[in-house]
Amino acid sequence: MATDTKTTDNSVKTGSGEARLPKPAGTSLSSGVTGAGAPAGDRGRTSIADVVVVKIAGIAAREIPGVHDMGGGLSRTIGAVRDRVPGGRPNVGRGVKVEVGERQAAIDLELVVEYGVSIADLATDVRENVISAVERITGLEVVEVNIAIDDVLLPEDETDSSESDHSRVA
Repeated sequence: MATDTKTTDNSVKTGSGEARLPKPAGTSLSSGVTGAGAPAGDRGRTSIADVVVVKIAGIAAREIPGVHDMGGGLSRTIGAVRDRVPGGRPNVGRGVKVEVGERQAAIDLELVVEYGVSIADLATDVRENVISAVERITGLEVVEVNIAIDDVLLPEDETDSSESDHSRVA
């Protein structure tokens, strides 16, 4: 009776010849090369911090017309004060929460939209832009982008805030 033996090229030698085995899903065959001879992609591990994904998602969301601001009421208030401090930089991550794994990311966004903009269309555009940017830049798979609309900027709100800004400057 012949015994089957597995070879290094993923084939099995049997008593009646040689048969190729299917490659298991999610695995790659190693060429057996290590060190300097190994492909660059196999020579280490890349980790991406949550703050990186937060910033990318925040910038991508703000690129969409109709997004006035991001974050809940308190975070927007603190952000407005912070933005007025000389030398301060705007917080692009305000209103963004992420969960980042080794290969995937989930993103939650809090948006303030301009009055008159279709929220359904805006959410679709924001979701597409955020997914595209995060996946392109980080290589992570974005499994979900949850969007919460926290407020609507009314036309009179915009007029009031610009008038009060001018009165503070004068």
